[in-house]
Amino acid sequence: MKRILPIATAAIGLVLPVSQAFAHHSFAAEFDGNKAVRLVGKLTKIEWTNPHSYFYLDVDLNGKVVNWACEGGAPGALSRRGFNRGDIKLGDTLVVDGYLARDGSHLIDARRVTLPDGRNVSGASAGDGGPGDERNGKK
Repeated sequence: MKRILPIATAAIGLVLPVSQAFAHHSFAAEFDGNKAVRLVGKLTKIEWTNPHSYFYLDVDLNGKVVNWACEGGAPGALSRRGFNRGDIKLGDTLVVDGYLARDGSHLIDARRVTLPDGRNVSGASAGDGGPGDERNGKK
């Protein structure tokens, strides 16, 4: 019994970092940097979670309302850039500039968010390789 606890602890220590790595992805793996889009819609849901935050907008596309998921950076990274959860509330109208998901789903990478008070904030994941990431020469 005394041997099982150290082995189990070591196994958990090896598995947890791997599961977190699968949850995080680069920009290019999921989004198309050549397909920029601007969405204007009403905020319906907020998920202020790691490693990516998500917020959802109801967007009117030619009379049909479509719910879009907007992926942003981690809550800590967003707050360091001046974008806090308290800046938005359900029902607010947001303008989101970003890039479409490669799989054609209603998901965008939220690069810039115009808040209800008119401020523009960066919603992007820093250093993810997408447009604006100075490490790969894109600005």
